[in-house]
Amino acid sequence: RAKNIRVKEDFRDTQKPGWKFAEYEVKGVPIRLVMGPRDLDQNTVELFRRDTLEKKFLKLDDVVPEITILLDEIQENLFERAKLFNEKNTFSVDDFSIFQEKITQGGFVLAHWDGTSETENEIKKITKATIRCIPIDVKKEAGKCILTGKPSVQRVVFAKSY
Repeated sequence: RAKNIRVKEDFRDTQKPGWKFAEYEVKGVPIRLVMGPRDLDQNTVELFRRDTLEKKFLKLDDVVPEITILLDEIQENLFERAKLFNEKNTFSVDDFSIFQEKITQGGFVLAHWDGTSETENEIKKITKATIRCIPIDVKKEAGKCILTGKPSVQRVVFAKSY
């Protein structure tokens, strides 16, 4: 806590350790520390990383410096994984039949749109996909709307909500 790291102790004896581990994993807790009587006798602690499923034992004096480093590593690791996932699941299409195919697979589809709410509503009615955003930091490229064929100045991001 002195290093501004949030800590939650769980001293409940009404739940078994496995149940507690699963509970905090679902909540997204990145690091789990386990200290049993034998660990305390040996002046060690078990550390578990949720992102890599790596488990290791540390001396109690090394816990705070290690966690400070690990939190930065975990953040970077999760960000890179999310970026890679986003890249693998983003498709650029120019044909409505391919659009329909890609949108049913999930992910994001970049496609030209003529800028009218009627076209957006028609695409939504046919595919259940809606515009998620109109990118502002993307190079403008002229094209034709995937549904109407009318001129378009840039691609927009379509996706289905779940």
